[in-house]
Amino acid sequence: MKKKILMSWSSGKDSAWALYTLQQNPDFEVVGLFCTINKEFDRISMHGVRIELLQKQAESLDLPLEIIEIPYPCRNIEYEKIMGDFVERVKSNGVEYFAFGDLFLEDVRNYREEKLKGSGIQPIFPIWGIPTEKISREMVKNGLKTITICVDSKRIPDKFLGKIFDDNFLDALPETIDPCGENGEFHTFVYDAPMFKKPIEITIGERFARENFVYVDILLATATNG
Repeated sequence: MKKKILMSWSSGKDSAWALYTLQQNPDFEVVGLFCTINKEFDRISMHGVRIELLQKQAESLDLPLEIIEIPYPCRNIEYEKIMGDFVERVKSNGVEYFAFGDLFLEDVRNYREEKLKGSGIQPIFPIWGIPTEKISREMVKNGLKTITICVDSKRIPDKFLGKIFDDNFLDALPETIDPCGENGEFHTFVYDAPMFKKPIEITIGERFARENFVYVDILLATATNG
């Protein structure tokens, strides 16, 4: 019997590629996605993506989506209580694993493993340790289509904001920048992928800043019509 797994979904390329990798593994059955959103802004916390876009991704993936609302600001004790309740609820539905799209940040992996220790849910990391120079090109080659929707302006020029993540983008990146933005240099939104039923039609909205992060507002193309 396949092991039931939920995918931690950020709306970006790394979680999408981890999902794609998992779906090729006959030992697992991905039964859904879960994503935390900032309750104050109704957007994904770090990515700034609107909920309706998140829902469109889940629809195109044909997977149920669990949206977990996090207050803003949020103390650690509040966050851990919310996530603990979520873990208990999904365990009752037979979920045994959570998957994450982390690539090489040991502290992030250690945090996830520590918080799930003894919970009855095991964390797995399908794309862990793959060199980012390699996996970034594989994503592009195999049809993962993404756009940069957030940059840390202290680390990377904001000219990379709102750009398609493709070979030209990767060739133009400064050598100091990780090709997958794993150190938080940039974040992406996936609008098409090998496992999507159909692409998500998007358009680029206004830019906005929050501290040293600069975002571009991604909108559904249909939302701009009429």
